[in-house]
Amino acid sequence: MKAETRNVLLKAYAQLHQITEELYSASDKAVENNDFEDASLLASRADRLYEEIENLEIVISEQEEI
Repeated sequence: MKAETRNVLLKAYAQLHQITEELYSASDKAVENNDFEDASLLASRADRLYEEIENLEIVISEQEEI
């Protein structure tokens, strides 16, 4: 994998990680405010992004092995 591609993937990984943390944090705050519908929505979106982070991590590590 070219260095530029690796750098873009790592940047996307870091940004998705930050967004995911923000979504989980917002979900926790929604729970504190008894807004369970929003909390569920936020946590669900965070879960999906977390799955994408895991997939990106696998792609990056597999490409580094080549």
